Amino acid sequence: MSQDSKERRLALVTGGGRGIGEAVCRQLAQQGLRVVVADIDGDNAARVARELGAGHAGETVDVADEAAVIRLFERVEAAHGPVAVLVCVAGLLILPNGERPLIKDMSMDTWERSFAVNTRGAFLCSREYLRRREANPLAQGRVVFFGSVAAQLGGYRSSAAYIGAKAAVHGYAKAFARESAHLGITSNVIAPGLIDTDMLRATVTSSGALAAAAQNIPLGRVGTVDDVASAVAYLVSPAAEYITGNVIDVNGGYRMQ
Repeated sequence: MSQDSKERRLALVTGGGRGIGEAVCRQLAQQGLRVVVADIDGDNAARVARELGAGHAGETVDVADEAAVIRLFERVEAAHGPVAVLVCVAGLLILPNGERPLIKDMSMDTWERSFAVNTRGAFLCSREYLRRREANPLAQGRVVFFGSVAAQLGGYRSSAAYIGAKAAVHGYAKAFARESAHLGITSNVIAPGLIDTDMLRATVTSSGALAAAAQNIPLGRVGTVDDVASAVAYLVSPAAEYITGNVIDVNGGYRMQ
């Protein structure tokens, strides 16, 4: 790796192997960051990194596994230098038999796994990031978490486990913002609305449902992964250095306050 490449800020994106995470990786690379694409599907992570070109890398990680997260940061920082930007996209919506489970029917496994990936994963990755930035501070530290409009509305397409897990992320990110502010690190949440992803399509069982859903969005369309990635790209940029502890809605006006 060239010296010029090493001097570019390093971003670690979990869940970067597909969907919104992949779009985030592409936009951050276009913005001039070096990107480590981390995903539980290592083949997808490697593919995205290859397509990004020289200076980027792919890693396999289960964000719900404490030891795996620690090892990930050890490998990444040993090989590529300190992580300046952490984007926690990795998430999971469990739909047993393709259906949203009602609370009264929900299994403990669905509940626990939902929190393990969506909430514990965000905690483990950000805790390791914070520990390392305490030991080795960097300018323009950025953490972006992923919540959901479902956590704000009690989303009818998502399970109570997913809603609860993402709501926890919204609150946790604010606590993280307070505890990391002395290092100049910002911490914000992206709360996507209806975004055209495999996860959304898994909740749609009838033809024309996405078009019907778009009618309830003031901007008149379902969002794209690039709509979300653009918000992330702004939050990690120098222009957003005074924004922290916020939940940023990316929903086309679907939820207005």
